[in-house]
Amino acid sequence: MGFGFNLFVVFILIPLTIVLIIIIIVKRTKFSIGLLLTLWAAVFGVVILSFVVQFFTDKKVLTVDDIYGSYVIKRDFFKGRQTNWQYSHYRLELTKQNRFKFYVTDNSVIIKTYTGSISFIGNYLSPRIVFHPDTPSHHIIDLEPTLYRAPFSFYYVFNSSKFGNVFFTKGTWKPIEE
Repeated sequence: MGFGFNLFVVFILIPLTIVLIIIIIVKRTKFSIGLLLTLWAAVFGVVILSFVVQFFTDKKVLTVDDIYGSYVIKRDFFKGRQTNWQYSHYRLELTKQNRFKFYVTDNSVIIKTYTGSISFIGNYLSPRIVFHPDTPSHHIIDLEPTLYRAPFSFYYVFNSSKFGNVFFTKGTWKPIEE
């Protein structure tokens, strides 16, 4: 909880609770008891609601193990022929041996594989990946792609000299059903 909540507790909730308890002791009215119970029920409701909202809106914090895996073109940002073509022609794999394999494909057929090592910059909330290609690399392989995190997922944006931004998300490649 934040600083504002602490001020609310110290300057409003506690004094109001003390006043209501004194009124209950002195007058013993059902209204005072109901008001006190309603006040505390509202406070607990707001606290629970804030935890639920935080769960659904906080960005996913990644570990290095979360980053390893297979990546495909993210098709839900920009739909259409160009995105489908990229999806059918590029894939990426990051291994636990800190290696990457970038595949140029024609649907399920791998035409060429670019390889290299990867390292991580760890002084961020989620580790940032850095690519170190073995040989001259493909124009999509950005040495430091940008990581974007969402509450339950994440994706990378590579800056290609030919395509502009290329979006990769973790997933398994499946043929496009048209």
